[in-house]
Formats: sequence, C-alpha cells, structure tokens
Amino acid sequence: MWDNKLQDEVLRKYAPFSGLAELLERSDPRPMDDPSNETESIIDVLFPGNPWVCCGNRYSYCGEKKVNSETRRREDWRGELGNKSLIVPSPMHKKYGLTQDGKKSERTLDNVGQRRFLVVEFDRRSIDDQSAFHLHLSELCPLVCVVHSGGKSLHGWYYVHGQPESKVREFFEYAVRLGADPATWNRTQLVRMPGGVRKNGGDKPDKPQTIYYL
Repeated sequence: MWDNKLQDEVLRKYAPFSGLAELLERSDPRPMDDPSNETESIIDVLFPGNPWVCCGNRYSYCGEKKVNSETRRREDWRGELGNKSLIVPSPMHKKYGLTQDGKKSERTLDNVGQRRFLVVEFDRRSIDDQSAFHLHLSELCPLVCVVHSGGKSLHGWYYVHGQPESKVREFFEYAVRLGADPATWNRTQLVRMPGGVRKNGGDKPDKPQTIYYL
C-alpha cells in the first residue's frame, strides 16, 4: 500500500512549491471570484452536452450515515448542483441499472458509463503534503480540477477518458503508494462536488467544497 520512501522523495522535491496557494497560482483559469454559478459552469465543462449525471448528499438516519443519490440528465440538474455534496465523476449511460443482487438502482456498475475522470483523494497527510502529491501526479496524468472536501482532504480530478484501463490502473496504484484512498477506483464511487457544499448535519455548520485548481 503506502510507500514511505516514495512519499518522502516527492515531498522533498515539491516542498518549496506545495500548498493551496501554489495550486491557485498554477490554475488556468483561476477559480471564479463569484461562486454563485461556479459549480454549474464547471460541470458544463466536465460533462459537456446533456449526459446522465449521478449526484447526491449524505444524510443521517437512525444514527447511521447514508447516501441519497439520483441520476438525471445534466440539464435537469441545472440550478441545483451548487447545493449538492457528491457526484459520480463519470457520466452514466442510462438512468437505472441493476445491482449485483438484481435490484433496480440509479447508481450501479450496470448504468455507469466509461471512465472519464479518475478522482484521487488524499486525507491522511497535511493539506500542503496533499497539494505536493497532486502537483507530482499532474506530471503523469492531466489534472483538471482540485476540490477541497470541506473536511481534511483534497480531491484531484484526472482526465483518463480513452486511456487503456491497464494504464489507468498503473497510475492509480502509484497514487495509492503515495497515500491515496483506494475506494475512488470504483467507477460508481461518489466524490466531492466541485464548488458544492459539505452537509455535516446536526449542529455542525455546512462547509464549502472550495475549488483551488482548474
């Protein structure tokens, strides 16, 4: 799993250039000053046309954290995405699919489309260290977006559309050696909505999922 020696090598190289300020400096274009339509504009670019898109929020039920996700055409989401927490980072190819136990659902391997973005999430190191890892990985695969989770992690969106799955897997395994969460390999895994809202529930305030790199 983790490769401490590799992590140390990357951090030594990028330590002078790490941090959210460096991500903002390298961003082109810069994340928008007016966040009112930020999410809508970015999703238009990441999901061009009018594909099926799966989005949702986490909520508490009987003391457990659950996810409420829904698949709609992109245009049917318009005006709502800035208030969402989560999104599947690849288009769906139909509204419903069947789960492995044969149940109908709006988020399954049966209805998710070809992998478009691979999201790499680090959450076990400082934000500066995570920034350094994403800067390093951006030299190996096109980095199109970095989103703060509103908690303790940075989500990097890497463009992998059309790449052989074996090549994408090799890149992801390398990221895991740097400390990335292996869960985001699953094509149906929900990740943080760029510019969305982390809904913490209870007495905890909601947190913005700020975009630091485009």
